[in-house]
Amino acid sequence: MMNAVEMKGRASVPVPVVKKRAASIYVGTVGLWMAFCLLPAVTGFCQEPTKPQPTPQSPATPTPAPPAAADDDQQPLPGDWGPELLYGILSSPNQEAQYGLLRATFAAGPAIIPQLIEALKDDRTAEFAAQSIAFIGSQDALPVLEKLLSDPRDLNLRRFTYGALGEFDSPQATDILFGVINKSDDEPDRTVTEAAIIALTVRTDPAVLSRLIDAEKKLQDVVIHDDLDNARMVIEERGKYLASARGKKSGNSIESAVRTYFLPALEEPAETAAPAAPAPNKGLGKTGTTLPAHTLKLATPMVTVEVRDVTLSPDKDRALARVLFQDPTALAYYDFVLQKRMGNWELASVWLGPEMEKPGTRAKGEGPGNAEPDTTQKGPEQ
Repeated sequence: MMNAVEMKGRASVPVPVVKKRAASIYVGTVGLWMAFCLLPAVTGFCQEPTKPQPTPQSPATPTPAPPAAADDDQQPLPGDWGPELLYGILSSPNQEAQYGLLRATFAAGPAIIPQLIEALKDDRTAEFAAQSIAFIGSQDALPVLEKLLSDPRDLNLRRFTYGALGEFDSPQATDILFGVINKSDDEPDRTVTEAAIIALTVRTDPAVLSRLIDAEKKLQDVVIHDDLDNARMVIEERGKYLASARGKKSGNSIESAVRTYFLPALEEPAETAAPAAPAPNKGLGKTGTTLPAHTLKLATPMVTVEVRDVTLSPDKDRALARVLFQDPTALAYYDFVLQKRMGNWELASVWLGPEMEKPGTRAKGEGPGNAEPDTTQKGPEQ
């Protein structure tokens, strides 16, 4: 029993305490030895000869890896995210994305022209930037638009310069526009000439009419002939209307100015004179009486003009209006820029947007395969 108790008592001694005490003795001995070695010794005991210490150097800055190679037309300008973002929106299949940007830049006004000038440098956004500057217009945009006339790129940005010249009712601006029209037979891009013609339709000066007639006589392009005829009719009819008592009372709203532009299409045709009474026709009933004479009246064309959106400039003196023009066969979108002068809204520039033919209106024998028109299709969504 005693042996068992003694053995049990020895076993109860905590082994970790013994190990901890031994470890502390060992650590103390090593620490004392290191202290002697670190103290400056006379005889150099435990002290190695002094070696020159290297000068600490800051870690070298890693050189950034070069960007991945990309096509020139996809590479944004260094440090400029604007064109990349604009291109992403402009390339959207939804046309409202682009028009929304045009409205936004117009609402920002002349203050955003420096940013648009930067966007002109990128081929992907140059057309949008030029159009935005032309919409903003006025004296702030004119110097920038003039530089587009000598732009070396094959983007035909000068059409935006010509389109914006409509609001500058000066002999110099008129001469520039007619210079473009007179050279239209040699112009590879017809949209440039059309922009100049539409710019003239903003005018109401009768002197423009004779110059349009003279220009038409010199040109061979059939399409440009039609455009000049339409322009002459728009200018002539609007001038007559505005000079009449009815036109003077028509008001000065944005919608009134827009509808006045389309006056030749909206005006009801005049009544024709009553024809002479036909000779008796005994085949028309037993009594042999004649048919009554009627005054013929042409049916009013089914043309509608709807102002869809209006965006005002920061000073509220300029407006951008999206207009939908429809007739029975087609529809077209226009962008009207209007300027308030003496409290009245007047046209500054007019821009033709997307055009489309209504399904089912093509005459028989036209189009691919001479297919019959599909009269069951619905018109495009608006």
